[in-house]
Amino acid sequence: MVDTFSSLTDIVRAIRGREVSASEVLEAHLARIDEVNPTLNAVVQMSAERARVEAAEADAAIARGDDLGPLHGAPITLKDSHDTEGVVTTGGTLGRKDFVPDADSTVAARLRAAGAILMGKTNTPELTLSGETDNLVYGQTRNPFNPERTPGGSSGGAAAIVCAGGSPLDMGSDTGGSIRLPSHFSGICGIKPTAGRVPRTGHIVPWGMGALDAWTTIGPMTRYVEDLMLALPIISGPDGVDPFIAPVPLRDPADVNLSSLRIAWYSDVEGYLAPDDDTRATLEAAVTALGERVASVEPDTPPALAEYVDLWPRVGGGDGRAWVQRILDKWGTTEESPFLKKGFDTIEPTATDEFTKSLERQDQFRSEMLQFIQPYDAIIAPVAARPAPEHGQTYSKELRTMFYTGPYNITGWPGTALRCGTSSDGLPIGIQILAHPWREDVTLALAAALESDLGGWQQPPM
Repeated sequence: MVDTFSSLTDIVRAIRGREVSASEVLEAHLARIDEVNPTLNAVVQMSAERARVEAAEADAAIARGDDLGPLHGAPITLKDSHDTEGVVTTGGTLGRKDFVPDADSTVAARLRAAGAILMGKTNTPELTLSGETDNLVYGQTRNPFNPERTPGGSSGGAAAIVCAGGSPLDMGSDTGGSIRLPSHFSGICGIKPTAGRVPRTGHIVPWGMGALDAWTTIGPMTRYVEDLMLALPIISGPDGVDPFIAPVPLRDPADVNLSSLRIAWYSDVEGYLAPDDDTRATLEAAVTALGERVASVEPDTPPALAEYVDLWPRVGGGDGRAWVQRILDKWGTTEESPFLKKGFDTIEPTATDEFTKSLERQDQFRSEMLQFIQPYDAIIAPVAARPAPEHGQTYSKELRTMFYTGPYNITGWPGTALRCGTSSDGLPIGIQILAHPWREDVTLALAAALESDLGGWQQPPM
């Protein structure tokens, strides 16, 4: 019998096998959201009545012998950065606090066409541009393991409710670590696909972002690695709108020969905050576990990584955050959240020649990273130097939260994060697995092995 902590895969299997109805599964998840959300503030808009109608339709289809798709009857939530037809979608910004889209984003439409049922929307920082989930529309989201800690961002609402058993699947977006970081802080798993894999049509940070376009990707967040494998093919591939999506076939993680893989790993990077003892021990446990499964695991750090410290502000803020202001202006937002100001208001525009030089350097960085990974099939690294910090600490100079994740937004490589350990004070600790472009299968196969060896998601104390 499935419950709200079951995998998405098992939930769909049980609905199809008539072990449980889609309506029963939905009601159980709605009840769990009611139970935990007053503490978490993770789900910020509900579409329960529409969901009940769709669950009844899914049950009727089962009775007729019809198959609605690979997610037949599965209840899900979606980050509030994805447009959802008929459901308020704010993107965390005041200018959209009452905005109701008349169409789904590509990702939302594909999930619903696959049989998924939308229960509600999950919280995000303003425009998704923060490593902490707090905004002026809905306020602060809290961590299921300790409400005094952040669940991360920008997909913090998604991570919190998935971890707490309120939803088996949500869709994050990742511009500097916004899938991997909350997966680490909240103890779930998530994948940032290769840039060019999943359309951004209908997302608050859209396609067509010029120098930053490759940085933003959309990917699934779940409790179990098998559910990442189930969801990723559904959302992948060109939509005829986002011009940067390539028709590259997804490879099957089941076909990956682990025993042939060569892996590099690192912890300390010049200019980055060094991992604490618990994070270092978790990384070493992952390295040890993989050492029993793969051809080689050796310490090796990409020399180019240290440049990310300066490359992000030179490229991401080289226009003096004008690209951020354009999004705010589009939606009529005149009052910004403190976290958006912290992230961008101190950035000064650079001269045109310096900005174009930075764009050239970004491409050189990508080439140097690509040359580094050539002898390897994957890289294992921390997601962040610490477990979830207290609220308000994300932008402290001491933490430098996204330094371990951000370089791989510039490269556009796929990266899967999952829980591999626990801190001395009971907080989850994740690691990230990075691979060559278009090799999501390698990251997922290695993640499944680590989940088996080290335990993966654990139920929070709530």
